[in-house]
Amino acid sequence: MNTLPESRPLPAPVGAALGLLPSFPGSALLTAAINFTLAHHLPDDVKALLEGKRLAIRVLDARLAFDFTCMNGRFLPCAKSEAPDLTISANAQDFLLLAQRKQDPDTLFFNRRLISEGDTELGLVVKNALDALDLPAFDPAAWSPRAALDAFERLAPAPVKELAQRLPKLPLPPLPAFMRAPQTAETVGV
Repeated sequence: MNTLPESRPLPAPVGAALGLLPSFPGSALLTAAINFTLAHHLPDDVKALLEGKRLAIRVLDARLAFDFTCMNGRFLPCAKSEAPDLTISANAQDFLLLAQRKQDPDTLFFNRRLISEGDTELGLVVKNALDALDLPAFDPAAWSPRAALDAFERLAPAPVKELAQRLPKLPLPPLPAFMRAPQTAETVGV
């Protein structure tokens, strides 16, 4: 893994604005993503341990909270719990570094940038299960507006493709700074 980059929390006004969002829709989106990408990869013993447990992810600088549970091997959003079985907290940048596999959870944990609270055994099982999965690193560029439109054009029915090809290709804005890789002397070419 690379050396741990300096922490870059989201600007306070952005966090304050995001903190006003209701948590349930975000939890529903997160669980849909987990079910689509991860749930079918988890071993049965891990699913059995997660069964009925209340989990929480807190994005500290964004003031976002995602609460969910595992029932019948699927993840479902739930109301905020006073005492979830496991809470994992970090800033948005650190969650992105984990998803991109640019940092490991142990480094972030020992540098006090990833916080795990609650059932220690459950936390270790989740961490080890995620580490054992051979998943591609999250690439934010793959989720840019242009990439989404390109994927839509590939997967859309023929009449929609024909219509999309007649529309002008407009330039799209770049990814926000917090989703781009930090600039270093190596990437800049200095």
